[in-house]
Amino acid sequence: MKKNRLGASELIVGEIGLGCMSLGTEERKATALVHEALELGVNFLDTADLYDGGRNEELVGKAIRGRRDRVVLATKVGNRRIAGQDGWVWDPSRKHILSAVKESLRRLGTDYIDLYQLHGGTIDDPIDETIEAFEQLKREGVIREYGISSIRPNVIREYA
Repeated sequence: MKKNRLGASELIVGEIGLGCMSLGTEERKATALVHEALELGVNFLDTADLYDGGRNEELVGKAIRGRRDRVVLATKVGNRRIAGQDGWVWDPSRKHILSAVKESLRRLGTDYIDLYQLHGGTIDDPIDETIEAFEQLKREGVIREYGISSIRPNVIREYA
């Protein structure tokens, strides 16, 4: 599979990546799908802490065990569950990002994330604080690169 540099980063990814949101929650099926993708030359896997309440990251982590060096691993942050409440709340704060990354790393079974993305974003976000959290994680070697996954062009422009 043809590979390309991801933006201006050092990450080299195949032209086709696997968005893992719909892997399901059955470990055997999810693992088989990820393994098949890797065998076909896919090296970019994208998940999020939001998907299936973190279960998706766990499944992806199990599927890449012993294959981590072949994978450009992306996950997302910004949605936070509040105990006793249904659903998630938006939280792009530095405190949440620095806490959430630890849980993602644990679920993924790795000590670094190749691409850590803000999962959405609003114009009212504390953008400088959010970026500083990502910069700190990059300096610490916890993440290699960071970005934003958003459907809102005006938010992407503000972050850029």
